[in-house]
Amino acid sequence: MSLSRRGFLKLSAAMAGAGAIGATVGCQGDGAKADAKRVVVIGGGFGGATAAKYVKLFDPSVEVTMIDGQASHTTCPFSNLVIGGLKEIDEITHDFTALEKHGVNVVKGWVTGIDAEGRVVTLEDGRTYEYDRLVVSPGIDFNYDAIEGYSEEVADTKMPHAWQAGEQTLLLRKQLEEMEDGGRFIMVAPPNPFRCPPGPYERVSLVANYFRENKPNSTILVLDPKANFSKEGLFREGWEADYGGMIEWIGPDFGGGVDKVDADRMVVTAGGTEYDGDVINVIPPQKAGWIAHEAGLVDDSGWCPINTGTYESTMHAGVHVVGDACIGSPLPKSGFAANSQAKNCAAAIVAMFHNENPPEPSWVNTCYSLIAPDYGISVAAVYRVEDGKTVSVEGAGGVSPLGGKNAEKEAGYAHDWYASITEDIWGS
Repeated sequence: MSLSRRGFLKLSAAMAGAGAIGATVGCQGDGAKADAKRVVVIGGGFGGATAAKYVKLFDPSVEVTMIDGQASHTTCPFSNLVIGGLKEIDEITHDFTALEKHGVNVVKGWVTGIDAEGRVVTLEDGRTYEYDRLVVSPGIDFNYDAIEGYSEEVADTKMPHAWQAGEQTLLLRKQLEEMEDGGRFIMVAPPNPFRCPPGPYERVSLVANYFRENKPNSTILVLDPKANFSKEGLFREGWEADYGGMIEWIGPDFGGGVDKVDADRMVVTAGGTEYDGDVINVIPPQKAGWIAHEAGLVDDSGWCPINTGTYESTMHAGVHVVGDACIGSPLPKSGFAANSQAKNCAAAIVAMFHNENPPEPSWVNTCYSLIAPDYGISVAAVYRVEDGKTVSVEGAGGVSPLGGKNAEKEAGYAHDWYASITEDIWGS
């Protein structure tokens, strides 16, 4: 990584501390008790699956049930590699078998209701699950109405967002494969806050890599409502070095904010100007996942306010929210942050079950991005609580240096990170 030795040591120590949270709350006996506490987790992604696994690891006597609408989870991290033809989707899809081996009761079904007062979760088919503590990790949903002409139907058929990995990931890849050489790919970037801040620009990079290898006369246009974006200097340097003038970025000062699309004509309108594209990837404004709204866990921002450290909702007692849906700033909405949040949340829940104070929280986040298969960049940070607020730990993080000195190594580190975190969450 591109950290100083001092910063790297601090980061390593913080990661070790996060992994050892269980020691602060004490590992309990192996057998479930008649009066065992019950934790229900909604969502099997980075936040939910981590919370389910680590509550069980920290206290095996707790009855943990994880509910997800799918039998497996396809990760948004590395989905850009699928879109760019560098991976297949089954390589980023993880089932819940290992969680069951850890003693988690995995339930396939869609949650349609949360009774926070009665502490009961209801599924679409009528099944109910009682809980002592509930962890909600619903991910994101979209404000389709923010862009005239855009809708869920348009996203599923003509202008995919592919910001929830799955069928739209494959649709976008298929559209790129079928596009004629010399065509134009348009990326409509989302406003803040949104899932995975560097993600749109990694996607642009890997689409450019695909074009360079297969359709070298094609071009890319990025229409962005933001004046700046994550790791901007590093991305711009990489784009120039690897792709020359293939990528054009238009920010808000020059009319980059898209307010209308016409899916039949394959046209988007930004700043009063129409832009036509052969493949158009619209990533709309985002909000917390649907069930969070249904359960009254969101505020006027569309996201879920929580108590720092425990991640307990400020809207409903006994309900915790982790991952992209929560207001966890300055932590970004990322898979690594969700994993770190969920471990702290799990430790807090187990501590509360034993009438102990939750351990002092700390969090880690690292975001790797690939500009090309052999060109990686990263940003890392460690966070702690000061005066009731989450703050970055000075000197305990870093950003890749300009110049691409470590780019090839960091590309390898990105793959190592993905293998490590997915093993931690869904592996043995």
